[in-house]
Amino acid sequence: MAGDAREKHLLAGLDERERGFSRPVEIERREGAFRAIFRYETLALEGAGAGSAAAALAEVVRLLQERGYRQLRTRLIFLGGAYLGSQELWVEYADPERSPESAGGWAGLVRRIRQALTRRS
Repeated sequence: MAGDAREKHLLAGLDERERGFSRPVEIERREGAFRAIFRYETLALEGAGAGSAAAALAEVVRLLQERGYRQLRTRLIFLGGAYLGSQELWVEYADPERSPESAGGWAGLVRRIRQALTRRS
């Protein structure tokens, strides 16, 4: 049997180019493991499989953070066939520690300049 979607979460944050986004993440149970599936523009991620829906979601968040995504948070919006809308609370994921040198690109440069200017005030 194909994947059976049991949960859908909304994942929001900043992408690697510092643009805000909000996209659904489907949690499916296949072959005894939970898998999170995320699509954003040309990026398609599917976790390798985890023992719980929360672990599968955390795996996708980790994969996104490795690609430079920040300020990530999720909220359960569908459970089974029931739409929950904004009833559930957001789950915030801490950004991994990064050195200024690893922030890379124009977005990293702008962020470092902004931080330097705000420290002087």
